[in-house]
Parts: sequence; C-alpha cells; structure tokens
Amino acid sequence: MGSILNSRSLARALLASVALAASVVLAGCDTDQVSLATNAKANQPVSPKLVAAMAEKDMDLQSPILIRLFKQEAELEVWKQTRNGQFALLKTYPICRWSGDLGPKVREGDRQAPEGFYSINPSQMNPQSAYYLSFNTGFPNAFDKALGRTGSQLMVHGDCSSRGCYAMTDEQIAEIYSLGRESFFGGQKAFQFQAYPFRMTPVNMAKHRNNPNMPFWRMIKEGYDHFEVTRQEPKVDFCEKKYVFDAAKAPDAKRDPVFDASAKCPAYVIPEEIASAVREKEQRDEAEYNKLVAKGTPVARLNTGIDGGMNKIFASKIPEGSTGLSEGAEGNTLQMLAMSKAPGTIPGTVNPPKPNIDAVAAAPQEEPVVAVSTSPSNTRVATAAPAEKSGGFFSNLGHKMGFGTADATATTSPPQATASVAPATTPTTAASRLKAAVTRFVPGHHEAAKDKPAVAAKSAEPAKPAETKVAATRPALKPSVNESAGNVTGSGVGQLAGAAPVVSSNSFDNRFSAVK
Repeated sequence: MGSILNSRSLARALLASVALAASVVLAGCDTDQVSLATNAKANQPVSPKLVAAMAEKDMDLQSPILIRLFKQEAELEVWKQTRNGQFALLKTYPICRWSGDLGPKVREGDRQAPEGFYSINPSQMNPQSAYYLSFNTGFPNAFDKALGRTGSQLMVHGDCSSRGCYAMTDEQIAEIYSLGRESFFGGQKAFQFQAYPFRMTPVNMAKHRNNPNMPFWRMIKEGYDHFEVTRQEPKVDFCEKKYVFDAAKAPDAKRDPVFDASAKCPAYVIPEEIASAVREKEQRDEAEYNKLVAKGTPVARLNTGIDGGMNKIFASKIPEGSTGLSEGAEGNTLQMLAMSKAPGTIPGTVNPPKPNIDAVAAAPQEEPVVAVSTSPSNTRVATAAPAEKSGGFFSNLGHKMGFGTADATATTSPPQATASVAPATTPTTAASRLKAAVTRFVPGHHEAAKDKPAVAAKSAEPAKPAETKVAATRPALKPSVNESAGNVTGSGVGQLAGAAPVVSSNSFDNRFSAVK
C-alpha cells in the first residue's frame, strides 16, 4: 500500500512539473519558471518508509501537518493529522545546528533563533535555497512586532549552518519539505510552527525558574498545553501584547472577537471542554513544579557566551564536537554515538557550539540571581512578516489564497555573539568565568596548562551565498533520511490569525492547478 501511495505521489509531481514546463514554454520560456519545473530537490517524493509509517498510524499522505521544535533537546517533531481528526507524532528529527541562546529573538543581528507560534503558508517554501531547501518561519509575527522585535529571513533549512536559523541536514530538510508540500496539495492553507526553548515539563520549568525569559515561556506554555490536551492545532490570537489560545465568541456576542496585538483584548471565551482540560494539566504541572523547587532542584546556568546548540548525534561525528546549549552527552556516551549512523550528510565546514571569549570577558563581574514571577499568563501569536527577498516555491498559489509578500531566504546576517551572564553560583570574575567556560567547552584544554593563556576558537560560520541564489555546486538531490518514526496526536489547517502572508516571486500556480 505504501509503495502504491508513494508511486502516485511521484507520478503526480512529475505530471505537474511537465504541465508547468509546457505552460512556461507557451508563455515565453521564462528561465526562472523552467528551473522550478525541473527542480528535482523540491519534487522529491515522500520516502516509502515514511509513507508506510503514515499507513500504520492511520494518516493520509496529504493530511495536514504541524511542526514543534525544541532548542534544548535539539529536536524537530513533525505531527500529522490522522483520520480521526487528531494529530499524531509522525517523526522526530535531531537538529544539526541552531544559534543564539534559549529565549526569543529580539532584534536583527542578535543571532537568536525565534521562539513562539508561527504560520507557514505555501509562499514561504523556498526550493531555490542556497541551503539546499528551506522554509521561512515568518518571524516577526504580530506579537513580536507589538514588542518592537526585529529580524528577517529566519529559516528552517539544510546545510547544518546557522546564524539565527534552525539548520538540518540536506536529507532531513528534503523530507520535511516534501511533507509540507503534500499537505498543501491536500488543501492545508498553512501549517503551524511551534518553537520552544525546551519541552515544557515541570522539571524543565523548575530548572530554568530564574531565567529572565520565564514569563514569556509560561505564556507560550499555555499553547503547548492546549495542544497536549486536545491533540488539535490551537487557534492563536493576540492582544495586549500577549498570546491568546483557542479564543471563541462569547455566548451573548453578535460577532466574532477582533484581536489586535497592541490593543485591549476583546470579549472572548475559551470553550469549557478545552479550558477545563488545560486547567487540570496546569494544576498537575504546578504541583510537580512546586515539589521540585521545594526540594532544591538546581537552577540551570545561564549562557556564558556559547552560541547555540547541536544534537548529540551530530556532535559525536565532529572532531572536538560539543552540544553547547543543547542537552549534552560527553565522554563515553559521545564515543558510543559516534559508531551510529548520522541522519544525513554533515558538511565539513560545520562549527560546533563554542564559548565566545569576547562575550565571556565582557560579562559583568558579579551577577545576581534573577527572581521571576511564576504566575501564568495568557498568550497568542500570529503573522508571517513580509520580506524583501523572493524565491518561494508556491507564490502564485499564495496569491490565490490571499497571502501577501514576504521573504523565503536563509539569514545571511554577519555572525554576532550573544552575550549572557552566568548565575551567581559561578566564579565572580570575568577571568575565572572565561577559564571555566574554556575548560568545559573546548576539548583538549587542560587545567594543568597554567603557563599558557587559554584560548577558545571564536564561533564563525563560513560565508554563504545569498539565499535566493541556487547553489550550483551542491548535488541535485539527497536520499531520504531512514529513521524510525515516533508517534502521538490536533487539527486545524488555517493560518494564524493576523498572520502577515508571505509570497515570493517564483510561480507554482500551474503545477498546483495540474495536481488539483
């Protein structure tokens, strides 16, 4: 059954490509359109193994998808709607590289990978990425804009290289891209992208309780909880500079509530069946959190200038590799992982996370522990920010659906270290903090070497071509990633309320018409 579905997928893609190529020739042989019609990378069918996993989980090839991503665990999950209308976990992908710190993106050039809820429509898919394939996260959304946050070209792409993006291997992004493509063929207008600092468990919340970002994290945890209890894509809105999830019209209201990220919240209600289930989960989580705090669960160290993280499976494959801010595995564990197969090709130019000496030396000599309020707050997001570059795969499709214009390019902003400080339990001088950071994160550095100054390599990504250019030296396509799929279950196929649509210049209109 799986092989039949996969064959149909390939045949449909080829037929659509031929139809698009023919229409392009008749229209005047636009070379940009021809390149799209023959783009082997973007037309790769979903792997037979993944199609078989869908059949086992009662999923259709073209049913809606939803993506969740976790920085600390360095994992990206693809969820897919089953025939009963709920979402189940299809597959978990280890993230090859992400940059910045745990916490949301604040400004252009801070190297931060975004956190929050975003909406990915067809025009945000970029088949001509210089990073093999990519899709634009849509940062900043309306919530980000209401807080004055800036940034552009924040992507999920291949090549395992990040300057504010989430980077996978080429094989991984090819598979994720194909899943998104098929969901659009099935009628999904946009899929939800949820990015978190870590899995929002009581243990992780307790470990990070003194982090200044905790109020924001408690806010987006509400959306996390809505998905956990319903296995449905949460409806996302925002008002009063906060997220609101699954808002509905009040019983006595004559029209649906209208939300504005910067304005006062309108009258709304959350359906009781959802509200009660979320409330019960929050109470259980809070009780467990309080127990962990009461027994003195250690507080996680704040970033000491380390730029991002990497899943341990990739760190094990790189000389002197480190997981950085992601969950680590050192010594024998990394050596054992080095014997396993990597999920895709790791470029030789990959830089593992390392401490930034300038950031550590510039840190204040003393740092108080920050007390953060634990009271939960409402939340909501929505909007895909317009961009100045183009290259998207489905742009005319996006126009048909009423989307606007935005980027589809991987970030090329220059490397810029994000300086954070360590908690009060760490050494209180810049020199001692630098020494500790180098000793911990730079393999080969020994405490005994006191006669030589400690030097750590400053993280610097190799120069990349502009995202809108096709990387001519890269192979045309990579094989699918052969990994086992996980499982679990949500619904909803619309774009986040208030999302600024993203449309690029390359047309996919004819191909989609041929398929539909």
